[in-house]
Amino acid sequence: MNRIHAIFPVMAVLLWFASTPQVLAQTKTFTRQDTLRGSITPERAWWDLTYYHLSVQVNPTDSTLKGMNAIHYKVLKPAQVMQIDLQQPMQVDKMVQNGKNLTYKRDGNVYFVQLPDAQQTGTTHKLEVYYSGKPTVSTNPPWSGGITWKKDANGNPFIANSNQGDGASMWWPCKDHMYDEPDSMQISVRVPENLMDVSNGRLRRVEQHPDKTKTYHWFVANPINNYGVNLSVGDYVHFSEKYKGEKGQLDCDYYVLRDNLDKAKAQFKDVPRMLQAFEHWFGPYPFYEDGYKLVEVPYLGMEHQSAVTYGNGYKNGYRGTDLSGTGWGLKFDFIIIHESGHEWFANNITYKDIADMWVHESFTNYSESLFLDYHYGTEAANAYVIGTRKNIRNDKPIIGVYNVNESGSGDMYPKGANMLHTLRQIVNNDEKWRSILRGLNKDFYHQTVTTQQIEDYLSQHIGRDLSPIFDQYLRDVRIPKLEYQVEGKKLKYRWSNTVPDFNMPVKVYVNGKATWLEPTTTWKELKGIKKNATVKTDPNFYIESSAEVAAR
Repeated sequence: MNRIHAIFPVMAVLLWFASTPQVLAQTKTFTRQDTLRGSITPERAWWDLTYYHLSVQVNPTDSTLKGMNAIHYKVLKPAQVMQIDLQQPMQVDKMVQNGKNLTYKRDGNVYFVQLPDAQQTGTTHKLEVYYSGKPTVSTNPPWSGGITWKKDANGNPFIANSNQGDGASMWWPCKDHMYDEPDSMQISVRVPENLMDVSNGRLRRVEQHPDKTKTYHWFVANPINNYGVNLSVGDYVHFSEKYKGEKGQLDCDYYVLRDNLDKAKAQFKDVPRMLQAFEHWFGPYPFYEDGYKLVEVPYLGMEHQSAVTYGNGYKNGYRGTDLSGTGWGLKFDFIIIHESGHEWFANNITYKDIADMWVHESFTNYSESLFLDYHYGTEAANAYVIGTRKNIRNDKPIIGVYNVNESGSGDMYPKGANMLHTLRQIVNNDEKWRSILRGLNKDFYHQTVTTQQIEDYLSQHIGRDLSPIFDQYLRDVRIPKLEYQVEGKKLKYRWSNTVPDFNMPVKVYVNGKATWLEPTTTWKELKGIKKNATVKTDPNFYIESSAEVAAR
């Protein structure tokens, strides 16, 4: 996610800053384990992940997992030591390549495995990692990572994972860094025969075993990020529909607890409405080959690729409340819209480093207002996104710390959305803005990206250097202030409370007439206005304004 922890529970670790008005320096001390988790180490860099086959048995009676992950890769440059991630208390039982048991050494949540056979550039290989253990239990899913072990109203096990940020290696061994994704993946989950597993992609077959268990074999035909891989286990019932979309017929499948079937059939009508809006704004759903699924889970929900998880209680809004305070947030089921929006921004376009998590969350938070725009009009969309500003804390920069698996402020949700809404005003052409959003999803289709790539793309296609704007909203905690003064028939104005060279254009209303200004951090003048004119800023810009001008 997604993780909607931006608005309610905050991320597990708060970073505190000095009280300077400039871009603030973070004081958290990072460890070797942070570096191993968050950086492209030499033991990761030499091989390119191509395919996973994850096989795992879920044992509800003792809350354990046991399985094997076959990791297929291509050698980019010769090396003999590979990093595999698996977090404690899970443990590797053995690693095998070409029929040989390999030697490995554990360093915290990382295993360094020695590969005896030559790893020549361009060759492909497979490493089998056998593992087992009792994975960390999530104490507050989805904001704390791990597995949730619950029971439904009928006493049946109800189990799911949620591990964005904390890492997929909490429950399965993998290359746990976002920069590298497999081109495709098979997920085989063995569960008691009275239960069903729903994972990503399409169900290929169900295998019955003599010990009264079944294995559900799912295949993902597209690249998939690690945290997007999921297992959802329960006493599910299934219904489906076909959606006629931009790339043809899209299979939409829904898996819900048996007692919730009637409620789901009513509530999940938001899915085709979501697809209409987001295909309009963002382009085709990115995973037609894998279909779209909405799966009930025992927590709020997450953006697992092609298997979006849902636990919003079959209510509109966020657990029945409107995050904007405007009433518009009750026109849709927040989890269906928000988590599905991540199919475009998170699963199609994926950050390389969690420091750039805004690429997922700002665009997806903004997608909520675009959903309203499509179905209820631009005024509704504007009111909603402006309403979410009350959730902005301006506590620390939105950009996190690179190479240590550290995201930035939860403001990436409402503040990031309002930054994008402000950019829409600057473009001042909704068809052009729509073409830019669609272009992002086309030009970065199934790619991992950096902030710089997204910033450069927006600057190029909007047609002006947006660097000062991104620095202001992503890397600084201050709200830019438009200072102005009417002197006779002149309007004097400038930006203050900003990064150096901030030069964002802004629309104001002078005596009710829309007027575009190009302020900088030095005073400028607009001549020829009526004497004693009234000036109001356009509320769609996330700024402050003040007519109390300091002495020049």
